[in-house]
Amino acid sequence: MIETPPLVYVVDDEPSVCVSLKRLFHSIGLETRTYTSAQEFLGSERPDAPGCLVLDVRLPGLSGLDLQQELAAAKTALPVIFITGHGDIPLSVRAMKAGAVEFLTKPFREQELLEAVQRGIYAGTRSTSPP
Repeated sequence: MIETPPLVYVVDDEPSVCVSLKRLFHSIGLETRTYTSAQEFLGSERPDAPGCLVLDVRLPGLSGLDLQQELAAAKTALPVIFITGHGDIPLSVRAMKAGAVEFLTKPFREQELLEAVQRGIYAGTRSTSPP
């Protein structure tokens, strides 16, 4: 059986952030797909592979928190890690209560994000594995 490598989805409206994160994840062997809006992500085809979603809170149109709620309502088992330049405690509490793996404020340490992504991938693998 061929195992599909983990896939990290990045949704951020800043193209430079998408490029930087794609390079960072590629450096540890993770495949990455980037999107500049929640709508673009929702319209994409996603393979049945373990992975996680690195998601900006503030996005044009549908916000990151709204996207998280839509995915939860659709019972999409995709762990979410929020990154934002505009974080505050109530916002982070709201995201974590809704099931986010981590909530990081820009600028964040790369190692901190990589650890969160590894936790997210592991959590996603566990939630989709048979009992």
